[in-house]
Amino acid sequence: MSSSDTESKTVDKATSPESANADVSAAVEDLLNTLSNKFASVSSEIFAKMDEMSRRLDKLESALVESKNQDAGSSKSQ
Repeated sequence: MSSSDTESKTVDKATSPESANADVSAAVEDLLNTLSNKFASVSSEIFAKMDEMSRRLDKLESALVESKNQDAGSSKSQ
């Protein structure tokens, strides 16, 4: 082997860990972005479902109050 072959192998070994670190960093960043997007999506869905539940409860409450008022009005007229 010539000295240039030995030097190129040394350079490959030196850049290989840096390349591996860059690959791991890129994979971790991609994973974090994916998790962040999924979290935002789930959070949005939860808030939408809570808003819908709130509207349904308000509607139910109004119906109960109206029913109670009708029952009170019909019992007074009897």
